[in-house]
Amino acid sequence: MKMMIRMIAIALLMALAVPAYSADAAMHYYKCQQAENASDEQLEEHAAAWLKAAKGMKGGENLKAFLNFPVVAQMGEYDFFFVIVAPSLAEWGEFMGNYSGSPAEQVDDEFDKLASCPDSVLFEGVKVE
Repeated sequence: MKMMIRMIAIALLMALAVPAYSADAAMHYYKCQQAENASDEQLEEHAAAWLKAAKGMKGGENLKAFLNFPVVAQMGEYDFFFVIVAPSLAEWGEFMGNYSGSPAEQVDDEFDKLASCPDSVLFEGVKVE
C-alpha cells in the first residue's frame, strides 16, 4: 500500500515536471527486501504478471521491467531492485496517472507477500553517445 501511495505522489510530481523537460527514459528503482519464504522464481513470475497487467494500461504499453539481484556487491538492507523503465517521463506520468484501481495495482498489492519495497527513486536517463 505504501508503494502505491508513493507511486501516486510521484505521478503527480511528474505531471508538473514533464512539460519542462523530456528525457530519454524514466527509470523507477524500487529497493526491495525479499520475504524469507519467497523464491527468486516466485519474484520473477510475479514481476512478469505485473508487467503484463501494466502493458495493458494506457501509458504502460512500452514499459520494461527488471529484477536486479546483486552478484558480488553487498546491498545492505535491500535484497534486490525492481526496476521499471519507460521510454520517457511523459509516458511514465501517463501510466502513473492511470495506476489507481488498475489491474497492475491489484497485482502490486499481492506482491507484499513476497517482498517489501519501502523505498524507491525515479531517475531520468539520458543516453550517452
